[in-house]
Amino acid sequence: MIPVNEPLLEEADFAAMEDAFRSGWISSAGKYVDAFEESWAQYCGHEYGIGVSNGTTALQVAVEAIGITSGDEVIMPSYTIISCASAVVRAGGRPVLVDCETDTFCMRVSEIESRITPRTKAIMVVHMFGHPVDMDQVMAIAAKHGLIVIEDAAEVHGAQYLSGRAGETRHWKKCGGMGHISTFSFFANKLITTGEGGMVITSNDDYARRARDLRNLCFRQDRRFLHTEHGYQYRLTNLQAALGVNQVKRIESIVDRKRRIAKDYHERLSDIDGIQLPMEHSWAKSVYWVYSILLDDARAMNAVDFANALRERGVETRPFFLGMHEQPVFHDLGLFVGEHYPVTERIAKKGLYVPSGLAITEDQIDKVSSAVRAVLS
Repeated sequence: MIPVNEPLLEEADFAAMEDAFRSGWISSAGKYVDAFEESWAQYCGHEYGIGVSNGTTALQVAVEAIGITSGDEVIMPSYTIISCASAVVRAGGRPVLVDCETDTFCMRVSEIESRITPRTKAIMVVHMFGHPVDMDQVMAIAAKHGLIVIEDAAEVHGAQYLSGRAGETRHWKKCGGMGHISTFSFFANKLITTGEGGMVITSNDDYARRARDLRNLCFRQDRRFLHTEHGYQYRLTNLQAALGVNQVKRIESIVDRKRRIAKDYHERLSDIDGIQLPMEHSWAKSVYWVYSILLDDARAMNAVDFANALRERGVETRPFFLGMHEQPVFHDLGLFVGEHYPVTERIAKKGLYVPSGLAITEDQIDKVSSAVRAVLS
């Protein structure tokens, strides 16, 4: 079975982990935590990095660090992982949804303003499958209405966005470096991995201080075990950070490899009728976190049938997300009942992604492509 993802680690990664292990700093303090936080924040274009236990806890910390509380609304895409909406609900806020684009599957920015109310406090951007959201438009809307932008950049390590309006000098900016506060996951299927792990990054002093407090049980500086606020134990370990430090140093080669994998698939699959493959806007440099295949409506086969047929041929896949508005756990809370987002609903039924991890070989890409072609012929 060709796995949907397999990380690619180098000797330097193992050496750093051994160094951390032998140093005795195996918990949430040590030189690698500091180095990882600083190097990743600077690479993305922010001042502060706050390492946490995973991408989900990064979202929780970010949402609470900016002060989301009871009654506050956060606009976000329906098409995303449940962690995004759950973070807002757990803080006492209310997620407000928009549909996604048909080409990139990123949130439909044109719908944001229609969803703003007096209770809206933030926009949660989710860059999808390695491709950026059109951030200039988002930031302009946020500035106009006095909103905070949370950037969920879990799937876009190293991706870039060409910022600048017509007539202005345009600059490439790193995803995760454009919002007021941003979050990352370093799960095993991400471009940079620490096994589990995540990070919050920001240039706002108050958000950074608050995020550090929240990840560490809100210990007070004047008396450690006196608590005046609730916090979490969401710390990143020195061992995990050691695994990430060297990957930050080679992030550009990691990005190049992911883009090459996507190019190889394009060359093998682009002539098949009735499917939609990943695309890239002129203002984006995608990192193709996963290689997605969306079946046209004209094909009777759905994603489940497609996945089963590929599995029979030795290819592991993963389905697309199910929209937040279709999640029973939110319906039980009275959220999103009766709401419909047609693009999200369609792609959830017709889309999956195939093996495209950093360790995939050209021979495996050939076998996957042959299996896809055989199933869809």
